[in-house]
Amino acid sequence: MIEDVGRRGRTMADKRQIFTEMKAQNFDLIRLSTYRTASKLRFVQKKCNLHLVDVWNMIEAYRDNGLNTLEHSTELSVSRLETIVSSIYYQLNKRLPTTYQINVQQSISLLLNFLLAAHDSDGQGSVTVFSIKVMLAILCGGKIVDKLRYIFSQISDSHGAMILSKFDLFLVEALKLPTAVFEGPSFGYTQNFARSCFPQQKKVMLNTFLDTMMADPPPQCLVWLPLMHRLANVENVLHPVSCSYCRSESILGFRYRCQQCFNYQLCQTCFWRGHASGNHSNQHQMKEHSSWKSPAKKLGRAISKSFGCVPSREPPHPIYPEDPERPLDLSNIVPPRPAPNNMTVSAPPPSGSPAPNQRVQGIAAAQRLNEEHALIAAYVNKLQSSPRAMDSPSRMDEEHKLIARYTARLASDPGNNARSPQLDLDSNKHQRQLIAELENKNREILQEIQRLRLEHEQASQPTPEKAQQNPTLLAELRLLRQRKDELEQRMSALQESRRELMVQLEGLMKLLKEEEQKQAAQAAGTPQSSPSHAASRPIPMPVRSTGSTPTHTGHAPSHVPQDSLAGVGGDVREAFAHGARRNLRNDLLVAADSITNTMSSLVKELHTEEDGVEEDERLRNGKDRGAAVGQVRATAQQTPPREMKRSVHTPLSS
Repeated sequence: MIEDVGRRGRTMADKRQIFTEMKAQNFDLIRLSTYRTASKLRFVQKKCNLHLVDVWNMIEAYRDNGLNTLEHSTELSVSRLETIVSSIYYQLNKRLPTTYQINVQQSISLLLNFLLAAHDSDGQGSVTVFSIKVMLAILCGGKIVDKLRYIFSQISDSHGAMILSKFDLFLVEALKLPTAVFEGPSFGYTQNFARSCFPQQKKVMLNTFLDTMMADPPPQCLVWLPLMHRLANVENVLHPVSCSYCRSESILGFRYRCQQCFNYQLCQTCFWRGHASGNHSNQHQMKEHSSWKSPAKKLGRAISKSFGCVPSREPPHPIYPEDPERPLDLSNIVPPRPAPNNMTVSAPPPSGSPAPNQRVQGIAAAQRLNEEHALIAAYVNKLQSSPRAMDSPSRMDEEHKLIARYTARLASDPGNNARSPQLDLDSNKHQRQLIAELENKNREILQEIQRLRLEHEQASQPTPEKAQQNPTLLAELRLLRQRKDELEQRMSALQESRRELMVQLEGLMKLLKEEEQKQAAQAAGTPQSSPSHAASRPIPMPVRSTGSTPTHTGHAPSHVPQDSLAGVGGDVREAFAHGARRNLRNDLLVAADSITNTMSSLVKELHTEEDGVEEDERLRNGKDRGAAVGQVRATAQQTPPREMKRSVHTPLSS
């Protein structure tokens, strides 16, 4: 007894939970009943996580639970209703990422208690199919035009015309939602609502129904329905202006601007609760803004509007064809799944029939085909819920017709329906064999590719012995190349030195010939002078870098050209600068020997560097040395011997 009382108390607490939380939000402080009703229903929608489910997911849940085959007046038990609600939330959790999973049990409890409070306030324990479809279609998320299209499909006939009695029944069920959130006095049902919504139209089609329900303003009894969707669209919109009453830095949601007071703006909370300050009054006309536009954009739009450049406003919904779409009978496409205990057949199998295990496999194959058909039906629903349907209705209709024709052909194909389990098994066996053969060929091709790749890698990579010797060989090769470069540089330097020495010798020989010609000319013109007079004619001598030679006489030294022996080697300069009288031929031989010694020393140094280059360098330098000595000796033999002149300040040898 005590346990029953406790369980009954917990049940009542669960039923009142959503209303207790809604009361804590202080929605009753909103002075306008339309905003108050829309805010309460939006709270219920978010609290039950129905804003995450669109109307197409609801339709899929109805079909999964077989509601599409039931009449609108069929009564559903609470347990059946709980099954439907559970399937909605479990499918929602499958679509959501793992980090955004919802509490399924809590959502089921909240929604179930709210639906029972809205429809079964008398506690009869049953709900009609039409009531469930209408209330869930209104409370779910998604676009309002999709909801209205689905509702129109439930209240129209086969010719696409609205049935007024069914529309009246829709108003009865829809207005139970405001009554459930304690707004019945403002939006209660009366019998003349249906006729007041369409006073003159005798035949209401889909486009007329959408125009009326989405008009501005909509019918008075359903004015809260589009406002609830506008609340959902602007609840995260931020306006970078401050409220003139609460002085908040920014406004979130709706923004209201007074048409009489200059730059007087209120946030939605202050406007809904009737707050005013300064010269502003609640009687002033206010304009509702759902977005923010900068002054520059406003000015540009005003200028464009004055010149007629503003495009015409788009219609609130696309224009749909008047001919209704042929409804698809998905009962053949998504049949109810048989229970596990119904899979066996009591009659004995006749002769020639497949074995029991084959019969079970045939039933499993049939179930797989049914699942494929169910996937096609789900694809049809996804196409209908595609955003492209809002942009191009004709293309959507064509796609839907093609998919519907394909599904109907699959459902009505006698070959598919009359196909025996044995044929299915044979076909599946053949397909499996073909797949196995292709897999074997693919495996062989992959093995061949792997073998060729290994052969290529082995051919391109060196052996381990070569890999171990490779660093040493590379180092030796690098040293040999470096040594070769050094030898080439030394050879170039030797060739340059030889060339310079030959140039110096040639200049020296020219200088000696000029002196000899001058002496011959003087000897032919005047008698031979005394030794002292001859000694006063100095031969051009090079100037030493260490300083001038001190004189032994008091006479100043005569002028000696400094550039006469410029560039001549040190041995040649010493040969000509020696104080003793020498023979010119001996001096030239000494200079040639000096050059030869220099070349020989360089060649010997090269011999110690490289064995391979040594022989070539010896032969080459030997030839060059022989040629140089031969040239110098030939020049010396052609020159007659004579005595060299000394300068005035150099004493003669005895």
